[in-house]
Amino acid sequence: MEASTTLDSAFWMTAAAILALLTLSAFFSGSETALTAASRGKLRAAQDRGNKGAARALQITEDNERLIGSVLLGNNLVNILATSLATALLTRVFGESGVALATLVMTLLVLIFAEVLPKTYAITNPETAASRVAAPIGVVVRLFAPVVSAVRLLVRGVLRIFGVKTDPDSHILAVREEIAGALQLGHSEGVVQKEDRDRILGALDLSERTVEEIMLHRSGIEMINADSEPQAILQQCLESSFTRLPVYRDDPENIIGMIHAKDLLRAMYKRISDAGETGSFDALADFNISEVAMKPYFIPDTTTLDDQMRQFLRRRTHFALVVDEYGALQGLITLEDILEEIVGEITDEFDPDADHPVRMADDGHYWIDGAMTIRDLNRATDWNLPDDEANTIAGLVIHEAQMIPTVGQVFSFHGFRFEVTGREHNRITKLKVRPL
Repeated sequence: MEASTTLDSAFWMTAAAILALLTLSAFFSGSETALTAASRGKLRAAQDRGNKGAARALQITEDNERLIGSVLLGNNLVNILATSLATALLTRVFGESGVALATLVMTLLVLIFAEVLPKTYAITNPETAASRVAAPIGVVVRLFAPVVSAVRLLVRGVLRIFGVKTDPDSHILAVREEIAGALQLGHSEGVVQKEDRDRILGALDLSERTVEEIMLHRSGIEMINADSEPQAILQQCLESSFTRLPVYRDDPENIIGMIHAKDLLRAMYKRISDAGETGSFDALADFNISEVAMKPYFIPDTTTLDDQMRQFLRRRTHFALVVDEYGALQGLITLEDILEEIVGEITDEFDPDADHPVRMADDGHYWIDGAMTIRDLNRATDWNLPDDEANTIAGLVIHEAQMIPTVGQVFSFHGFRFEVTGREHNRITKLKVRPL
């Protein structure tokens, strides 16, 4: 009777210990999933709202290698101990067949209650779960720190033997790539609108792109000749769709300033008003536009869009001339050009090309302006044409064809059919494109 009582007591005590160890295993499994899946951005926002659990979660996830090492150590420790106890318990009761029975029972219990169930719960709301488990996991990390450090040294030593170098401070994915990937995934699943995706990606790309990629080429710049008659200059400003125009003398490469239409009109009006009642356009006979023009602002073509936007805001100007390494004029860029890379095309009633440069025909072809940038075309059509070798769609065709095509020539590359429908001198002006 006494032996039976002792056996029964030992059985239930061991069973209770196994249950406690399975609970710890579930805690470690759920904590690992919650802390690795939680968004650091959401945790930071919760920390700013005064959530102390989120602050602790941010702190312990700073060193992911140490965190995961400690959690895995604790998880494996309790799983192995629970399995050993179950094997001893069932062997005592069922004899040698207890080993196989313990393997089957513990596999099911660990899989369902210590792995799938806690991880499913943690993944449904990882930030909340991470905030709740941060405090006890922090204790575990500090407790296992010596063992984990030794394991880390051993692992790095073994990897170094095989020529693998580890950098614990490096992130597997850069923040920008994580955001871009999440946006693309959200768009493909219908959660993120195309316009929202394009705006955010456009803002992220500013530091990766240069002014050369989006500038207005010098062939399309409207300029004022400083030696022209004042009335002709006034007429040109009134007819122009631009409010700021470069001013040159003798040679278009010799830019002497930049005139704002409002400054020009103000100066001419003052000159005529000062002439009194007899004031007329004759008062502008000796008008010198260079006295009104502002000093030109030149920038190198390798300047990033992010840096240039900051310079525009700091200098309180919206207009810059782009030059190459030899100082030759390449084009011009405005603050509006940079903003359009984020929000899309900005047009008003004075824009001559307010219509979209991409038109779709009934037969599935797209009529495209040759000067349109590849990036804008990809954004408008959701295509994925490469822009490494050329900035414009016409430049891409010339690069791939290795020649300047004539009207009517057709090319196929990158999964698209390109037909040249317009050309002026050596410049492709119109293209007809369709996916193959």
